Amino acid sequence: MVELGLPDLTTEQIETVCQTAENAARKAVLSKVSSKLIEKLDISGEAEGLNPLNITVEVDLVLASEAKGVDAKAVVDQAINEAHKASESYLRTMK
Repeated sequence: MVELGLPDLTTEQIETVCQTAENAARKAVLSKVSSKLIEKLDISGEAEGLNPLNITVEVDLVLASEAKGVDAKAVVDQAINEAHKASESYLRTMK
């Protein structure tokens, strides 16, 4: 993630940035794959440190057998990318 020069964040702000990342990842997955084709979708966002703040997003996606032709790894990679963009955008509002 890019160095943004943020002030110290409150616990609530850290929780919000993690939730923002998780929501963006979920939205990205569901924009590529119908929920009917998803057997399992677990998304977690975690923040570590204060300066710098490191945000880790994990996406566990298992598709139904009917989801032939869908590249689950590509969907997960895009979801993680979107999560990082969303969290960075949120953090930029904190400056």
